[in-house]
Amino acid sequence: MLSAMTVVAGLSACDPRLPGSGDGGPDTDRPNIVFVLTDDLASNLVQYMPHVQALAKKGTSFANYTVTDSLCCPSRSSIFTGRYPHNTGIFTNGGKDGGFTTFKKNGEEKSTFATSLQQADYRTAMMGKYLNEYLPKDKYVPPGWTEWDVAGNAYGQYDYNLLENDQVKHYGKAPGDYLTTVVSGKATKFITDSVAAKSPFLLEVATFTPHGPFTPAPEDKDKFPGLTAPRGPAFDKLPADPPKYLAGREPLTADEKKKIDTDFRKRAQAVQSVDRMIGSIQDTLEKAGVADNTIIVFSSDNGFHMGEYRMTPGKQTAFDTDVNVPLIVAGPGVGAGRTVTEAAENVDLRPTFEALAGATTPSEVDGSSLVPLLRGESSAGWRTTSLVEHHGPNTDPADPDRPAKNGGNPATYEAIRTSTYTYVEYADGTSEYYDRKADPDMLNNIAGTLAPDTRTKLAATVKGMSVCQGRRQCWTAAGGK
Repeated sequence: MLSAMTVVAGLSACDPRLPGSGDGGPDTDRPNIVFVLTDDLASNLVQYMPHVQALAKKGTSFANYTVTDSLCCPSRSSIFTGRYPHNTGIFTNGGKDGGFTTFKKNGEEKSTFATSLQQADYRTAMMGKYLNEYLPKDKYVPPGWTEWDVAGNAYGQYDYNLLENDQVKHYGKAPGDYLTTVVSGKATKFITDSVAAKSPFLLEVATFTPHGPFTPAPEDKDKFPGLTAPRGPAFDKLPADPPKYLAGREPLTADEKKKIDTDFRKRAQAVQSVDRMIGSIQDTLEKAGVADNTIIVFSSDNGFHMGEYRMTPGKQTAFDTDVNVPLIVAGPGVGAGRTVTEAAENVDLRPTFEALAGATTPSEVDGSSLVPLLRGESSAGWRTTSLVEHHGPNTDPADPDRPAKNGGNPATYEAIRTSTYTYVEYADGTSEYYDRKADPDMLNNIAGTLAPDTRTKLAATVKGMSVCQGRRQCWTAAGGK
């Protein structure tokens, strides 16, 4: 299952070609890295993205890739730093426990995959969406970035400001101002310039697509006529013994279903621009002669539910619709058409990038490099568990991700997810347990039937993971050997 998607194509840190410095060309000993991060892209949209599907066929997919929180800023903070929310202090999109302001105040920008790769003599570029609360007008560029082309609130794709290094530029409502189109062009230029400079590079293109209001590019607004949202087993159905935020939820109304269908169609239209951008990036890499030495990463910061469990469109829950997102890795040294079932998480991206670039991963990073799994090496002793942390309910009227009515707005919880089960502990003492092997759609909460010793072990794992610091502690807490 592919949910928020990451495509990594590259060489292993153990590969003799990786250490040392290169010129960014086909014979360099360090790969280039292109990371395409989408916003709110769920796995059910991948079927409408032919370039992404082609990447999956060429590379390795991660079936159990999980985000640390199904919410923009906490997830992105974990991606940049390789650390869990309880270590970054970022649990929400704003306020004392979240947002760009807190991320900066906590000093998290001082150590990211960008700072590591820049120190390793990579040219680095950040384009599109950074963190919630970031404002281009402040003309602030965080450490670690050679090129910076970042917007503030550009969810509508038009009429936004972009900080282009040290200059703020306004983009209007013309077709050419569509944000994904703009950053696609900038990505092409950065790649071309980096190759000309004979420098290895890391490029992150973080789209606002397909986040609401689900604005498609002009050429895509009439595509998929009549398309409706998937009606899987969980659509408009409550789980047995549902959590408090779902208990008593009435079936979706006809109007709610109609809006869900309309929004899903718009989301499918919107991701066409991202798919084209990936194709454009691939063409640029080919023309520049570096395609065979470039890692392409495509992912999402979180998933998105649309009618499942009687919820109107949203995220922030511990259901797989929201936390289990796509991760695909393709390229030299990576097996084609493979699916990895071991637990992987967004905190692993930073150490993976660093390993590929021959850079050092700081000891405070919680994640682990996925390079051994990319190479198809033995996974014996690999950790078994991923952690999800969330603060709620979300009632901030300024937050673009505040759930709408019936959108699903859980209270604070901590959850663990393995390849076979999901266990959730809420701050009020209630819990959920889904045996996903027997119940893949997570419709039967059997927490109340668990044996006391099983509950004790689960609680101990949650506690250990929710306080772990650094790779060694977090690896052990997650069941790694």
